[in-house]
Amino acid sequence: MANNEDANESTPLLDSNSGNRPLPPSVFQGRRLACAAILLAESLERVAFYGITSNLVLFLNSSPFYWEGTQASQAPLMFMGVTYLISPFGGWLADAYLGKFWTIASSLILYFIGMLFFPFISNEDTRIGLCGEEVAFPVQPAECLSTNSTPPSNVTCPIRVPYCGPVVYSGLFLIALGVGTVKSNITPFGADQVKDRGPEATRRFFNWFYWCINLGAILSLGGVAYIQQNFSFELGYIIPTVCLGVSFLVFLLGRTVFITKPADGSAFTDMFKILGFACCSQKPKEPNLLRNKPTLLDGAKVTYGGKFPEEKVDELKALVKILPVFLALIPYWTVYFQMQTTYILQSLHLKIPDTASNTTADSHQMTFRFPAAWLTMFDAVLILMLIPLKDKVVDPILKRRGLLPSSLKRIAVGMFFVMWSAVAAGILETKRLEIVKSNGTIDQVLGNVIYYAADLPIWWQVPQYVLIGISEIFASIAGLEFAYSAAPKSMQSAIMGLFFFFSGIGSFVGSGLLAIVSIKEIGWMSSHRDFGNINDCSLHYYFFLLAGIQGVTLLVFLIVSVKYDKQRGRAGSQRQRHTSS
Repeated sequence: MANNEDANESTPLLDSNSGNRPLPPSVFQGRRLACAAILLAESLERVAFYGITSNLVLFLNSSPFYWEGTQASQAPLMFMGVTYLISPFGGWLADAYLGKFWTIASSLILYFIGMLFFPFISNEDTRIGLCGEEVAFPVQPAECLSTNSTPPSNVTCPIRVPYCGPVVYSGLFLIALGVGTVKSNITPFGADQVKDRGPEATRRFFNWFYWCINLGAILSLGGVAYIQQNFSFELGYIIPTVCLGVSFLVFLLGRTVFITKPADGSAFTDMFKILGFACCSQKPKEPNLLRNKPTLLDGAKVTYGGKFPEEKVDELKALVKILPVFLALIPYWTVYFQMQTTYILQSLHLKIPDTASNTTADSHQMTFRFPAAWLTMFDAVLILMLIPLKDKVVDPILKRRGLLPSSLKRIAVGMFFVMWSAVAAGILETKRLEIVKSNGTIDQVLGNVIYYAADLPIWWQVPQYVLIGISEIFASIAGLEFAYSAAPKSMQSAIMGLFFFFSGIGSFVGSGLLAIVSIKEIGWMSSHRDFGNINDCSLHYYFFLLAGIQGVTLLVFLIVSVKYDKQRGRAGSQRQRHTSS
């Protein structure tokens, strides 16, 4: 076993003589099988994840659920919010008790149980047993159906309780627990397989890890989403459930080639102890005159009269410096998650090619219907094409010339592109509403539901998806790389969990903003004429609001990132001077 490996690490025998052989020609030499197992398991897991999220709005809008547009959009936003908020718990569980491997394996089982809910909900017989009979629509007063004015204050517009809501949310919650715990551990677990090969191996692993995520997304969106919209949601949910089961088996069988580490204590536990001591414990009255006055956290160090080693306190200080970057990414995630919610809702009200009309088509005629969720593939396909180009051509050229930007600069570029994605969506929605008001709507049938769409081709959504795809290549990949590389070794799972935690906050912010703009006083997303309709809403204002928030955050982030890079550069030069001396 190589000398630089931890004593408690379990390493496959194929690397046992790595200290005696010459440098391998590839950074993945001897680790390809382990990396391949992780990447395959992740691709299949993504098929399952996007099998749930890509058409969830359409599923809840359609018969027999008929959730309102706002309710159907909030469900995936809340689901993704919980998914990411759970991530720190997953990191803590792995570090404190189970280790990354067994945490991932047990989470995939929980994930699988949650996935089983949806085939049962999609089947009429089992759904009635779980949810009861379908709830009738409430009778609306005439004032609620007016398109030209808001209802008087003394008129109450009844809202239909979401049918099967508790069961749907229970299934989503179990899936969220599994996904969140897997997310916080599988990324650092994969990076652990090549961590001794240097930062170049880590950077390339993250590139290909993200490539496989989007490969799974394309397989799910290309096949599963089409089946769900045009054939059967029941079959469309059985397929991703089976894929998740295969993912679990691949990961379990990969244990023989994985580098694994046992649980060696949670960074979160130490973090809260240090914070408690620094804030609440009494400090020595007479500090050492030879030392500078300690900061709040330095007061917890043994050398300043505290009871914690300097290394542990310095790790917490490193975390504190990283948090502003994570906070600045919240608006980015808020816009990003619109791709699977309000962007889908918008696409359902645009003209979709080869969609059967309710007045001319035979309901039994086999007609190809372009799935609305397929537009999400523009984002994924773009990533599949550009990541290999970036990894093999662009990055090596920039690195040789000393021009490879830092991860924070790449995040800022991603924020710029995601802001323009929201602007593009807002401009398109403005035009769509103008066409609806001037030319009326066309009827199109999707998932056995009639949508009243504008006579404007869905292809006009492509720019907003392309912009969000470009933003991912910069911001999301660089964010993963930053979270892993900036974290002290003992806190990598914890900080990766916090990275996803703040992603979840971004999703909840989007859901909260939707709820705020839906209240009667604002009325941007209030429509009682049709339970999936947005033609009487002002969704474009919501998109422009998101773009404005992201633009302000980008300016703040540029200031934060410049300061962080300078501090990191000074710390690096100080370490070099200390080493040379």
